[in-house]
Amino acid sequence: MNEPVLARLHHLMTLREEVESLAGVGPWTPAADWCDGDTHLELHLDVPGVQPDSLELLEEGDTVTVAGQRPEVTRLLHAERPSGTFRRTFTFPEPVVPQSGQAALSGGVLTVKFEKRHPTINVTAHRDDTPGED
Repeated sequence: MNEPVLARLHHLMTLREEVESLAGVGPWTPAADWCDGDTHLELHLDVPGVQPDSLELLEEGDTVTVAGQRPEVTRLLHAERPSGTFRRTFTFPEPVVPQSGQAALSGGVLTVKFEKRHPTINVTAHRDDTPGED
């Protein structure tokens, strides 16, 4: 190959590496689930590696916003896990009691429980078919 082609190839490889390194830094989106806990709604958010003191919760009306930061790892040889800040806003799937959120972080999962405004009540009919003793 001649020198100009090698120089262009090198330039393209350098650009590719720069783009890949940018993909690992900046906003990212942790996975989330809403669960029905009868008297509570539970929001579960996957945030492994996020520093607990960087987590923020803000409840406004019918939404809750969760934000945080996972620090960038230095001297990476290969990167697939995103780092940097995240911010997600969720709409409550059911009405909740305002400012009732309680958060816990365990095993890299942030769980926030909100008290439902109208709890789900499971009513189980109980029939006593046992004949009476005389």
